[in-house]
Amino acid sequence: MTAGSAPRPSCWLRAGAGAVMAAVLQRIERLSSRVVRVLGCNPGPMTLQGTNTYLVGTGSRRILIDTGEPAVPEYISCLKQALTEFNTAIQEIIVTHWHRDHTGGIGDICKNIDNGTTYCIKKLPRNPQREEILGDGEQQYVYLKDGDVIKTEGATLRVIYTPGHTDDHMALLLEEENALFSGDCILGEGTTIFEDLYDYMKSLKELLKIKADIIYPGHGPVIHNAEAKIQEYISHRNIREEQILSLLRDNFEKSFRVMELVKIIYKNTPEHLHKMAEHNISLHLRKLEKEGKIFSSMDPDKKWKANL
Repeated sequence: MTAGSAPRPSCWLRAGAGAVMAAVLQRIERLSSRVVRVLGCNPGPMTLQGTNTYLVGTGSRRILIDTGEPAVPEYISCLKQALTEFNTAIQEIIVTHWHRDHTGGIGDICKNIDNGTTYCIKKLPRNPQREEILGDGEQQYVYLKDGDVIKTEGATLRVIYTPGHTDDHMALLLEEENALFSGDCILGEGTTIFEDLYDYMKSLKELLKIKADIIYPGHGPVIHNAEAKIQEYISHRNIREEQILSLLRDNFEKSFRVMELVKIIYKNTPEHLHKMAEHNISLHLRKLEKEGKIFSSMDPDKKWKANL
């Protein structure tokens, strides 16, 4: 984050007050023979060291996955340096989901990195579908669908629809490495936020079935124990749900506002992250209400109680 800049939009929630920061990520790093990570240079409490963007392939034109945020000249400079260093250009751009810290750099790349032609920018459509405007509207997204395959020299990417974090979220399987580009569905550190818990849990279970060897996440370091990490995410959400249910059942005579639950369950998490935690807890509560395990009432604020 540049000095004096406004806080950037959040995309994930760090685990616990005692969470240890991973080793410092290099701004440009070759992670394998066909994957180069270029850091988005947009660090912050919610993006950690920044958005991971990836150049994928081995040839003179490669696929760029994700683009960081708008108006970050350091990122454009790093991306240019990486393209020069690896003697390559951008074949096309794929964004894992609509959030600004993944799509925001598209305009700056189009303006500052000449491709000799108009960039093709691909993503999954919003669900339900809605119009998405790119920059000044001169360009449009090319929409992909689940199962589509995108190829470049040295790399084959298969689209996997993974809703939950957002309604348009995708992961990409790099077939040559049995590796997943997980976007914000799974992160190198901490746990992500989500819009729909039911969809998110379903997506995690789908990714587990793939039995990937490695995960290249949207934020944080590379994950080498892919299956264990996905299982950890599933267990984390199940444990969180059990915590909420136990708390409400143990205090069945009381009803709780969401923030009251947050302050008990996330007592070891810094307060500036409680707003994000409130969002996650609300989604858990909605799921539990649908299942008939709890109910809500307005008196005058919305409060939650166990259904005994």
